[in-house]
Amino acid sequence: MAKKITIMYKELKNHAPFTSLGALTGLILMFFFKNIEPQTSETLFYIFHPAHVVLSALVTAAMFSLYMKKAKFITVLLVGYVGAIGIATLSDSIIPFLGEKLIGFHPHAHIGFIEKWYIVNPAAILGVIIAYFLPKTKFPHAAHVLLSTWASAFHMLIALNGNFTTPKAIMCFAFLFLAVWLPCCISDIIFPLLFVNSNSRIEHHH
Repeated sequence: MAKKITIMYKELKNHAPFTSLGALTGLILMFFFKNIEPQTSETLFYIFHPAHVVLSALVTAAMFSLYMKKAKFITVLLVGYVGAIGIATLSDSIIPFLGEKLIGFHPHAHIGFIEKWYIVNPAAILGVIIAYFLPKTKFPHAAHVLLSTWASAFHMLIALNGNFTTPKAIMCFAFLFLAVWLPCCISDIIFPLLFVNSNSRIEHHH
């Protein structure tokens, strides 16, 4: 358990700078797209959110598979699906929704696996299948962080309605960082490690 906690702390610390860069790209997107219609923002959200779910499931399942090399597919599927859907919803919808309320936008939580269940749920399963046969985490985790940031940004843009002052932009950056940093590291690293046997060899794979 001590080894797991050490790895979790190290991962959160190491991912903070890249997450800050990702949050900055999300803020830039919000600035350039601040005047688009909410319906367009919602359409873009439902492009980036399923893409995020695919990579989230891929990395979560891959991390688990790398540590538990003989895990059955159904076990990998459950870990990958729950990790991806639960954490991606928290990252892309719940935390941005809370940010929208606190900042003073017009909040509405878009829960992808319910609203667009026919897109988001298959996306999670696809990610698990890819990870089961090709458990790689380096590129997918980096892309996962960016896609999560952009999904969160467009979720907030749905509620923005053109009201994007400098103080609100600063608050948006903070919520974009939080929406990605903790959930993505939990999904990709901490969540799969919870199911790994303490005797398993734990390495830094990505």
